[in-house]
Amino acid sequence: MVFYFLGALMLGMYFTFAAVQGDYGIFKRIEVRAEGATLAARLETLEAEVARMENLTSRLSDNFLDLDLLDEQARDVLGLIRADEVVIR
Repeated sequence: MVFYFLGALMLGMYFTFAAVQGDYGIFKRIEVRAEGATLAARLETLEAEVARMENLTSRLSDNFLDLDLLDEQARDVLGLIRADEVVIR
């Protein structure tokens, strides 16, 4: 009778440990949820960056040309200035 009790107790302890610490346990579930939240925040950041870059690309396209943005990009990328400007470094 004692052996059955000890066997059932050991089996119960094993399953409890597996439910908490195992590959599909409570701690692993919490870890996966936290990682999912981190990845969702990263995805949101990347989607905002893609939207910003698509906006800049569309503003420099042939269909819609933003002259202020074109001037800004020419100054930043190519280092161009107008003839009446002075550059101070």
